[in-house]
Amino acid sequence: MEYRTLGSTEVDVSAVGLGTWNVGPSWGDVSDEQARDAIRTALDADVNLIDTAEVYGDGRAERLIGEVLDERGRDGVFVPTKAAPDEDGGHSGAGLRESIDGSKERLGVETVDLLQLHCPETQAFYDPSTFETLEELQEEGEIAHAGVSVEKVEEADKAIEYPVVETVQLIFNPFRHRPAERFFERAAAEDVGIIVRVPLASGLLADAFDSSEDFEEGDHRKSATEGGVDAGIGRAGGETFAGVPFETGLDAVADLRPYVPEEMSMAQFTLRWILDHDAVSTVIPGSTTPDHVEANAAAADFPELSHETHGAVRDSYEEHLYEHVHHRW
Repeated sequence: MEYRTLGSTEVDVSAVGLGTWNVGPSWGDVSDEQARDAIRTALDADVNLIDTAEVYGDGRAERLIGEVLDERGRDGVFVPTKAAPDEDGGHSGAGLRESIDGSKERLGVETVDLLQLHCPETQAFYDPSTFETLEELQEEGEIAHAGVSVEKVEEADKAIEYPVVETVQLIFNPFRHRPAERFFERAAAEDVGIIVRVPLASGLLADAFDSSEDFEEGDHRKSATEGGVDAGIGRAGGETFAGVPFETGLDAVADLRPYVPEEMSMAQFTLRWILDHDAVSTVIPGSTTPDHVEANAAAADFPELSHETHGAVRDSYEEHLYEHVHHRW
């Protein structure tokens, strides 16, 4: 496993981490033991960053992580979590403190490793009091580090104006190129860690399915295949399939298949492409299937992709995807 320093936190994290959104109900049924097995498998594969949020399964993901770490030990494991916005889309001091109290209890810690604002509305990034509260929480020892999870590149740009923000979590993959064009250089220059979420575009970039029949009722991906991008999860549907129309995404994946090396899966190819961007600190694919968790972790061990391959990914993006996503997030 390759390790990279997470911005100014000075924490060395595995290039491939584990995301735990999948334990929430919008992905179908997952048992507690399935989720715990996925976490154990990640730790066995030398993954030392497990990303979560208080809203994932209404606290369930945090609780399960805490249980596994109680069982396996916490040394060297870094657990970023996220505080849900208030009803107005912002983050009040009281709301942040309530979130932290709940996360600490479920994770079984006295100090949260990294607290991220969880995709608040854009106006929240223009409220200095929110970031002053994060500074206070850091001084009080409630949190070790602070960061943000964003929907838009412009929100990331604004967030890192506040010195307390050490990390930014965003969507970046072969279906979403804008962060590399508009943000990565500045982030690297200012020593901001980048955590990449939704790397496999909800499974599209794992080449895992080809029709809406592949999804269970209640799965947000089924809604997006039948109702279009806006029927997905996230602001304007941008979290499901990374905001790409389902059929368009299938066409783009078909374009990419010839460039996937024989020894790699499409998912590993995608994760390797992301990690080829030096500004990326870690990528956090989510899975509750141990074999997938192991394979995802192994992506960090492959060599960088060729310039020709990177060019092909860009060509596919421009042909199929640019008009759908580049201006939106």
